[in-house]
Amino acid sequence: MSFFNDVYGDRELSARAKIVCLYLHDRANGEGESWYAIGTIAADLALSRSTVKRALSDLVRLGRVEIQPRYRENGGQTSNLYRLRK
Repeated sequence: MSFFNDVYGDRELSARAKIVCLYLHDRANGEGESWYAIGTIAADLALSRSTVKRALSDLVRLGRVEIQPRYRENGGQTSNLYRLRK
């Protein structure tokens, strides 16, 4: 089954989670990783930041995405690293 069919057919995923998952897949490198800021994802998908955060929370809870915080040299947090699973 293709990644897309798997996501579309997953009845546990909300519409918001599906669109964010497909966005991350579309923007991922060859290892399934992307690092777009929540604000960028929200703007690109015409969603609120809160909706994107809820979608990411759903994806993590269901084991589809792993989130790894990233930090600047000065210790400030930058965008997260999102790794697609499955």
